[in-house]
Amino acid sequence: MKLEEKVQLITGSNGFYIKGFPQYGMPDLMMSDATAGVHIRNNLPQHMEKSTAFPVPIALTATWNPGLAYAYAHSVGEECRAGGIAFLLGPGMDVYRIAQCGRNFEYFGEDPYLASRMIERYVAGVLDTGTIPTLKHFIANETDFYRRTSNSIVDERTLHEINLPPFKAGVAAGAMAVMTSYNQLNGEYCGQSEYVITELLRKELGYHWLLMSDWWSVWDAEKIIKSGQDLEMPGEKYLKGDALRLVTEGKVPVADIDRMCRDIMRTCIAMGLYDRPVKDDYFLRTLPEHKEIARQTGREAVVLLKNDGILPVKKDTAKKILLTGLFVENLARGGGSADVDGYDVVTLLQALKDTYGSQIEYVETPTDDQLRQADLVFLSTGTFDSEGWDHPFALPEKDEQVVKHTVELNPHTVVIVNAGSGIQMTGWNDRAAAIVYAWYPGQEGNRGLAEILSGQISPSGKLPFTIEKRFEDSPGANYIPAGEKLYSGWEQDNNMSHPINNIVYKEGVFVGYRWYESKKIQPLYAFGHGLSYTKFEYSKLSVSPATIRPDGRVAIEVLVKNVGATAGAEIVQVYAHEAHAPLPRPEKELKGFAKVSLKPGESQIVRVRIEASDLGYWDVKTHGWVTDAGNYDLAIASASDDVRMHGAVKVE
Repeated sequence: MKLEEKVQLITGSNGFYIKGFPQYGMPDLMMSDATAGVHIRNNLPQHMEKSTAFPVPIALTATWNPGLAYAYAHSVGEECRAGGIAFLLGPGMDVYRIAQCGRNFEYFGEDPYLASRMIERYVAGVLDTGTIPTLKHFIANETDFYRRTSNSIVDERTLHEINLPPFKAGVAAGAMAVMTSYNQLNGEYCGQSEYVITELLRKELGYHWLLMSDWWSVWDAEKIIKSGQDLEMPGEKYLKGDALRLVTEGKVPVADIDRMCRDIMRTCIAMGLYDRPVKDDYFLRTLPEHKEIARQTGREAVVLLKNDGILPVKKDTAKKILLTGLFVENLARGGGSADVDGYDVVTLLQALKDTYGSQIEYVETPTDDQLRQADLVFLSTGTFDSEGWDHPFALPEKDEQVVKHTVELNPHTVVIVNAGSGIQMTGWNDRAAAIVYAWYPGQEGNRGLAEILSGQISPSGKLPFTIEKRFEDSPGANYIPAGEKLYSGWEQDNNMSHPINNIVYKEGVFVGYRWYESKKIQPLYAFGHGLSYTKFEYSKLSVSPATIRPDGRVAIEVLVKNVGATAGAEIVQVYAHEAHAPLPRPEKELKGFAKVSLKPGESQIVRVRIEASDLGYWDVKTHGWVTDAGNYDLAIASASDDVRMHGAVKVE
């Protein structure tokens, strides 16, 4: 290839393509967002006519079902093949650090272990279709408040224990593309940082495939090339304009450009993208299967936060249900590149009408008398979260007052929350008869919600993050600079005149439930919380062997019995704590989980295995993982605040 052609290869083409060179047998290769389905861009060639809108990734994580994550991702990968898409720009997988982050709905929650187990199956699901998944955004992109001038200040231990594990799991699962983030890490833009790219990603995680920048997120061509980056997207500015000059002036050797080209080409060759058509109309036949997987995800994702006995509301009873609120006729969804339109979209109104028939009466703006006289009320509320800006923890004042007013007038109110993060609920939590977290459900999720409200299925979702009582309780609450405030809309997204905002991760490894337990702050709803229509009893705990070597593993078994009258699924969670640690460690760290479905009266042994290395921590002195010899407590729990049994293991 000529040098000019090499520079064209390492810069994007037509917004969402890797440039092709037919003379070398290299076709144009299309990229597309995002994690919850294919974001169709009608302005691009080869666009799809329709794609399935799945429940968002935070909802997928609420299922605690890695097998479902595989099926979900496999479906998305098949639709990429149907649309001629070589690279899926997902999964998004940064840490849920603060509830206000606009992109939390695109991510996999606050716990690195849970996120890792879901992401590794997601990556495998996409890869098995012949599509390349892209891990993003590397790294510490935990706010969208002036994201281009945001500097995440994160210490070495926190990076390795909290931020890196999901990426490590994705790389180990075979991910062949990674995207760097907009933010700075400790003073350097991630997309052009040699430490971030070469040291962390390439050397520590052993990643050797294609790496791309996020769109318009890098600024210095020389740094981009020398950092280990491969591909500037969308490629309109820096490399295209400066790479040739830098080589001519001797500031950058041609070998560096060759390395970038080799990484891109090696990735495409390994996936056969130069040997076969990416687009395959066969996969259009799989769309009906994808709809069912989207519905199953919606079923398993719904989290019942509170229930005073009002749910389920069986159909064909004498009760009249008043339906009102925000997302009744319009689908709740997130914004930005992760937004997926879907097709044959099922609204909440349609799903409930199909389930309850004439029992349901929809009133957009009910009178006080209508609210008082209803046998019960289904009230929809929530938020619109989006890439590009953060959102307040509290609902907009108008929406907050609607919820307060409704629960005051009718104590038989079921509040249905559609959001991508935790929201402030303390003003009406105690008065609501039930609270159901239904996320951004995608095109089929409202069907699953209706099945749960009517008792056809018992809810089994569990929170993948903590919901605090006040945002001030969060470890990251003070990230907005003094004198500034949150904004919405895209106007500020490219505002490079905004001063660098240093966001210090002062909590260190104490993220999410780790923070609240260490500070003795009681949240509104704990990590892992989720109610069912039945009850589960834990017994006969076995931990074997009782002592393990540093390279060994322990098997934990517990008998779980459904002691209620309804079939249901339970998620058994195993947390570990080092009894006498030489440095501060959380009271609990999730180290294993398993989901089991049981009929009434049925029992089953649930098994979880933990490697001794999983009990370790990152040692900043040796720059490596250490598992201390000593005793470790094991908490067998239904939620982080609902421990059912205790065990122990000793590491020699």
